[in-house]
Amino acid sequence: MEYVKNLKCTNCGETYEAIPDKYLCDKCGDKGILDVQYNYEKIKKEWSKKDLDKNQEQSIWRYLPLIPIEKESKRPKLRIGHTPLYHSKEMGEKLGLNNLIIKDDGLNPTGSLKDRASAIAAVKAREANADTVACSSTGNAASSLAGNIAAMEEEMNAIIFVPKRAPAGKVAQLLIYGAEVVSVQDSYEAAYYLSDDAIKKWGWYNRNAAINPYLVEGKKTAVLEMAEQLKWEMPDWVVFSVGDGCTIAGAYKGLYDLKQIGFTDRIPKLLGVQAEGCAPITKAFRTGNDLEVTEENTLADSIAVGSPRNFNKALNAVKNSHGEMVNVSDNSILKMMKTLGSTTGIFGEPAGVTGLAGIKKAVKKGIISRDESVAVVITGNGLKDTSNARKAAGDLIEIEADIDKLEQVFGEKGVI
Repeated sequence: MEYVKNLKCTNCGETYEAIPDKYLCDKCGDKGILDVQYNYEKIKKEWSKKDLDKNQEQSIWRYLPLIPIEKESKRPKLRIGHTPLYHSKEMGEKLGLNNLIIKDDGLNPTGSLKDRASAIAAVKAREANADTVACSSTGNAASSLAGNIAAMEEEMNAIIFVPKRAPAGKVAQLLIYGAEVVSVQDSYEAAYYLSDDAIKKWGWYNRNAAINPYLVEGKKTAVLEMAEQLKWEMPDWVVFSVGDGCTIAGAYKGLYDLKQIGFTDRIPKLLGVQAEGCAPITKAFRTGNDLEVTEENTLADSIAVGSPRNFNKALNAVKNSHGEMVNVSDNSILKMMKTLGSTTGIFGEPAGVTGLAGIKKAVKKGIISRDESVAVVITGNGLKDTSNARKAAGDLIEIEADIDKLEQVFGEKGVI
């Protein structure tokens, strides 16, 4: 890792050697989330936009100077990243915007942005000589880890702890990818603590993104990619749904990296969006008080994290970007799934479209103005949660094979 200097505690500032299985600050414990520090001056001298233009690699690995892995390390064979970016005038109009940009990260190999982090986990686990990687997850982190471990094509195991409410589609992915799946008949919080105990007991590599400092570095590639796709002309706002805080923290890290090496000249404002039924980070942002653990009462399972461990990084990301946070209802999330799909052809899961629902609310509240440019990342594919997709989509037409009856129903529904 020629451009990595060290790991730095975000709580006390203590620094540590950037070894692959260093997770937390020795002094601060669980509050001591670490951050990867780069030698930006060296990167500026040795890497340029012209180098990127000549690079034929169409995945996250094209950004290697800003990714904390060894050059020679084996990587998963899945093509992660290089997801499409769309300018949607019609969808923008529905949200009250003149300039809306949508990045569909649900088109990553296992269907979510989490592939970006799990690819790093697989590489770092091998660098640490680990043969087993484990995590707790509501589904996306789990399925992405299982898929990326399988794509390493060597004897590595994924052991996944999921809460009882994990959607069936995501659990099916885990089993297909060959992971050992532990369904904890309780909340995500309970699944997390059981995974933590098991990781410590058996010495497995820890893929839990709120603990492992390297995974944020994978998540940030979504905005590195976005910036390049926009020819380094950044929008006024970048929007993410928020659960444990790792993804929006990664977004800020990527935006900060780009500014430090001179690829961009400013950091956009970040809008973090949580579901009303599980919004502890928004509450801490609004009140300035310590985070309070909440219940996980939302259908957006991927962001239903009542006790987020990366909340300080998330709060700092929003504050340092001069951004904002809003909460949205489950009903508005379901409506946005249908609106996005019927308007753009993009199929997002509930957590994947929560950012869009947040944009609509932020425009109504005057946080975002019509003339500001806004980019949002759809973080997960709708096929991962078809149960809620059916709720969002509404009823289908059930009818006998009779053309006269079909004509009658079409007339009643205004189809013809």
